Amino acid sequence: MPFGSLWLPVVVSAVAVWIGSAILHMVLKYHKADYKQLANEEAVAAAVRQGSPAPGVYVIPYCPDMSQMKDPAVQKRYADGPVALITVMRNGLPRLGKYLFQWFLFCVLVSFITGTVSRHALHPGEEAHHVFHFVILVAFAGYGLGYIQDSIWKAIPWSNTLRSLIDAVIYAAITGGVFVWLWPAS
Repeated sequence: MPFGSLWLPVVVSAVAVWIGSAILHMVLKYHKADYKQLANEEAVAAAVRQGSPAPGVYVIPYCPDMSQMKDPAVQKRYADGPVALITVMRNGLPRLGKYLFQWFLFCVLVSFITGTVSRHALHPGEEAHHVFHFVILVAFAGYGLGYIQDSIWKAIPWSNTLRSLIDAVIYAAITGGVFVWLWPAS
């Protein structure tokens, strides 16, 4: 099946997921629990500000070579804490328009990959439930599986990952519904 027959479901599903995510985040607001405030936010901010770090991801304590983990001084720094990953962003108010545009491009990418994989596995005129099941599995992988890695390697709380996986199921179902609706006939 030529990919040109799937450009419409790719674009429409990306737009639908983008709108659906806006509704989820603005109406339900269950992601407010994803972030917590430090009790001494001003003191921590002043300490970080004093170091003037460039935007990036930093780790405390910093240990560039795993062989150093045997060093008692390094072990003490870990034991004394804090053990943290710190993401430093550019100063200033968040540029929401930029983030929303990047999120839309990501939605297009997930829909594009979903469409590409689906066109190789499914046929024009395929039964709706086959299209739906296949598409939601591929779309879920795109929208959700990365969060699990973040909990494993970056200590993102599993509760945050669970909320994001719920979002991924919803986004995948939206994508599946659009693909069923616009799937090419035989």
